[in-house]
Amino acid sequence: MIARRQLGTGGPMVSAIGLGCMSLSGVYGEADEAESIALVHHALDRGVNHLDSSDMYGWGQNETLLGRALKGRRDQVFLATKFGQTRQEGGQNGVDGSPAYVAAACEASLKRLGVEVIDLYYQHRADPSVPVEETVGAMKRLVEQGKVRHLGLSEAAPDRIRRAHAVHPIAAVQTEYSLLYRQEAEATRAVTTELGIAFVAYSPLGRGFLSGTINSLAEVDGRRAAHPRFQPGNFERNHALAMRVFDLAREKGCTPAQLCLAWLLAQGQDVFAIPGTRRPARLDENLGALEVPLTPHEVAAISAIIPPGAAAGTRYPAGGMKGVFI
Repeated sequence: MIARRQLGTGGPMVSAIGLGCMSLSGVYGEADEAESIALVHHALDRGVNHLDSSDMYGWGQNETLLGRALKGRRDQVFLATKFGQTRQEGGQNGVDGSPAYVAAACEASLKRLGVEVIDLYYQHRADPSVPVEETVGAMKRLVEQGKVRHLGLSEAAPDRIRRAHAVHPIAAVQTEYSLLYRQEAEATRAVTTELGIAFVAYSPLGRGFLSGTINSLAEVDGRRAAHPRFQPGNFERNHALAMRVFDLAREKGCTPAQLCLAWLLAQGQDVFAIPGTRRPARLDENLGALEVPLTPHEVAAISAIIPPGAAAGTRYPAGGMKGVFI
């Protein structure tokens, strides 16, 4: 059994490294359904019980896929999914945090997933036009109705987290967090730690930069190509930063991905990582991070080789940045 941690104050025990399922929806290149289902089964067989989806990954396809993969194995899974982004043809995604939308989105996710209850239900992106108290109030009703067990927020700034937590306990907050992008995450962790809320790190390998698998612009595929961090000029600077990690990993006798995930988990027992992949071998490599011990001195040394704010390019294109950390 792989290492598990308690998710929030009094919460369930969840695998410290989970599986982010977005890449099973063709975001980083074409994904085969049979192979994706086999990957989910492999993750469960390895003891990964933390699966993270969203209704906007493939606009329902991801949840439907998970529903097929989890038939007969629901009791092995801590199932997280998200709502709040809406499809806008030909433009940026919209957001909807209205109580009516919360209820409708949950019903749709339950149907696609083929389950009676969602373990962790996140607001994927904040809706500035709807007070967070109203959105979380509607999410609280889902808990009272037995449709959701725990509530979460994604890319919420500290003040929004405090306001939400005052309405109903927030079990987890999800934000991008890696050696490359950590300033907003660490500001978020200051409040989540205070309130006893778990911190779930998505893109913990910098969308591939820290895995050692992307070494040229020609290897940037799918949605990554639109991200500022992968644009000419930024790419070269960020790759040079990543190379510092590669050198340390060689000295440690592990892969760059394992070193970066081990560093992340060493930040505290409240931290969980949900790297995504389409390949069983890569999942196994990521889980190997749980076997990489780091001393406090090593954690500090790793932190120092890529100082906060050193990465070139924002986390998302300009439009996407308007919806994060708000």
